[in-house]
Amino acid sequence: MSDFHQTGVITTLHRLVRSNLDQLERELAEYAEVNPIAVVLPCLYSELEGEAMPRVVTELAKVGYLQEIVVALGRGATAEFAKAREFFRALPQPVRVIWIDSPRVQHLYALLEEQGLSAGPDGKGRSAWTAYGYVLARRKASVIALHDCDILSYDRELLARLCYPVANPRLAFEFCKGYYSRVTDRLHGRATRLLVTPLIRALQRLVGYQPFLVYLDSFRYPLAGEFAMQADLARVNRIPGDWGLEVGVLAEVYRNCAMGRICQADLADVYEHKHQVLSADDPSHGLMRMAVDITKSLLRTLAEEGVPISEAVLGSFPVTYLRSAREIMARYQNDASINSLHFDQHEEGLAVEAFAAAVRTACREFFEDPEAHLLIPNWNRVLAAIPDFFRQLLMAVEEENP
Repeated sequence: MSDFHQTGVITTLHRLVRSNLDQLERELAEYAEVNPIAVVLPCLYSELEGEAMPRVVTELAKVGYLQEIVVALGRGATAEFAKAREFFRALPQPVRVIWIDSPRVQHLYALLEEQGLSAGPDGKGRSAWTAYGYVLARRKASVIALHDCDILSYDRELLARLCYPVANPRLAFEFCKGYYSRVTDRLHGRATRLLVTPLIRALQRLVGYQPFLVYLDSFRYPLAGEFAMQADLARVNRIPGDWGLEVGVLAEVYRNCAMGRICQADLADVYEHKHQVLSADDPSHGLMRMAVDITKSLLRTLAEEGVPISEAVLGSFPVTYLRSAREIMARYQNDASINSLHFDQHEEGLAVEAFAAAVRTACREFFEDPEAHLLIPNWNRVLAAIPDFFRQLLMAVEEENP
């Protein structure tokens, strides 16, 4: 059971009772009359054949307060798209499957490129952005929630707790970030524990007090793939096209929202999904690629906030990160010990050293090209360049979902 302590500059909504799902769903059914809710599911076709996605569909089928479900299907051929549409027919809610690799959708991406507006490479960021655009084009939902599709422990209470703060008009939140404890017989969440938090603390040592870093440090699980927001916010937020998606979204929310309109909610007692491979020898894959992109995203955002990122700062950053990570690793070892959890100090140390190498790579790439910023333009910018883009997107999706 969670504590009720409030820390940082954003509101934390704790899980203080074992379950109040029935009450939450009754209230959400009422709030959805005023604030209709859409759920966006960015997924790969391969996830439909895994253990998690059938459970997600079974649980979503029990949810009565949703206006629509939008699936952004990536890496699927024609036959696989047809199978995906059949897979999601089990859901009683209105469902649309956006076939990201379809000729129609790819034509729209090419149209954007012609206008100098790149939708970025294939990935979760582009899929989420496309699905947001479809929801905005339909003008049916005022709240958009997004969660990952590889959650082995998925329960519909996760969705209820994610949507509730934004859908409840009396709470007046524009954005809700999910968090949860990643624990089985050991501590998981290496990228958050051993990378993001030490990165933030290291930057605080190097550049001093910065409101953005205090804001980021307020989130208990900044890399959680679950968040909900008002549709108007989805319209003005840019979305990162690389693996810095979650941190990049938080940066955009920081720019576009008042602190009092941002919260984080404890979503689940148990959360288990697939674990990324570290790929310590290959910075282009797995957690190493994620580490490089996250580090560059943090550096770019600080630069945009007017913080001087000098060569001296970049030179000291990997060493300062390494010290911060080792200090935090020792804290987690003590935490694991008192809870009788398995903790492999050598394995954790190898992960920290691999992340330090990724930080060095990120610093070098940032120094070589500090202006490189892989952000997909927000939807207002797209519509300014191509006023009928929403109409074209609607047509492309509807023609593939007769």
